Amino acid sequence: MSVDRLIEMVGEKKNPTVLGLDPYPDHIPPAVTEKHTEKHGQTLKALQRAYKEYILALIDALYDIVPAVKLQSACYEALGPGGMEVLRQGILAARNRGLYVIVDAKRGDIGSTSKAYSSAFLGRVALGDTLLPVYDADAMTVNPYLGSDNLIPFLKDCEAYDKMVFVLCKTSNRSSAEVQELMAGDRPLYRVIAEQVSRSGRHLVGKYGYQNAAIVAGATQPTAIRQLRKDHPELFFLVPGYGTQGGKAADIAFAFDKQGRGAVVNNSRGICCAWQEDESVPYTDAARKAAVDMRDDLRKAIVW
Repeated sequence: MSVDRLIEMVGEKKNPTVLGLDPYPDHIPPAVTEKHTEKHGQTLKALQRAYKEYILALIDALYDIVPAVKLQSACYEALGPGGMEVLRQGILAARNRGLYVIVDAKRGDIGSTSKAYSSAFLGRVALGDTLLPVYDADAMTVNPYLGSDNLIPFLKDCEAYDKMVFVLCKTSNRSSAEVQELMAGDRPLYRVIAEQVSRSGRHLVGKYGYQNAAIVAGATQPTAIRQLRKDHPELFFLVPGYGTQGGKAADIAFAFDKQGRGAVVNNSRGICCAWQEDESVPYTDAARKAAVDMRDDLRKAIVW
C-alpha cells in the first residue's frame, strides 16, 4: 500500500519531513536567475529554466535526508505549459532519487471532472486499450467540498494504482476557521470531513493500520490535530505550517502515534529559502542545514 511505503520511508530516515518545492521568482537565488536571463532574456523560458535548475538541485542536495517532496502545482502552472513540464521533470527527478512524491493540486469538482484531475495526477489516460500515465505522482491533495462524488474518482485511482490522497480537513491558514469550524450538527465541519474521509477509505487500509485516504491537518492548529488524532487513529496526516507559518514540533507531535507513525510534516520556505539568511552560503548547503535542523527538532518531539 502507498501509505505503507511512505511510513517505511519515514522510518528508514527517522524523519517525517516533506520538502515543499513551491518556488516563486523571489525564492530563486539571483545567480541562478541571472544565468538564464542572460541567455533567454526576461522571458518565461528563462524563469522556467531557473525553476528547473533550482528544484532539481534541491532534490539532489536533500534526497538522503528527507523521505518525500511536495510540489505545489500552482507555482508551476503560473509559468504556463513550460512550467508544467518543469513540474513533471521534478516528479521524475524525485522519484529517481527514491523519494515519495506528493503533488499539492487541491483539485476537486463534480465526478466527471474529478476523474480527469485524478487521471492526470494519479491515474491513467486511456487511448484505445492503452493506459497512459501523465504526471504519475504517489499522492495528491484534494478539496472535498463538493461532496462524496467528488472524492470517488480519486479513491478509485488510489485503489487501482496504489496511490494516496490527502483531503483538506483543517488547514494551516489563518482564516480556515471561517469555514472549517462552522458547526455541522454537534461538530465543527472539519471533523465531519475527517469522518467522511475515514468512511470512504475503509477499503484502503495498509498493514500499519493507516488508510490511503488521508487528511491535511495544519501545524498551526494543535487543538484540532489532537482532536483529529483522537477521533481517527486510522487517518494519516499531511501537516503543513511548520516553521515559517508558526507551527512547532511540540504541537505537531500529537499527530503521531506511539511508534512515531501517522504523519509527515511539510516545510517549504524554511528550507528552500534558507539561503536568504546568508547569501554567501550556497543555497543547497543552506537548505541542507535547515532540513537537518528541522529533522533534529522533530526527532526531539516524536517518539521513534
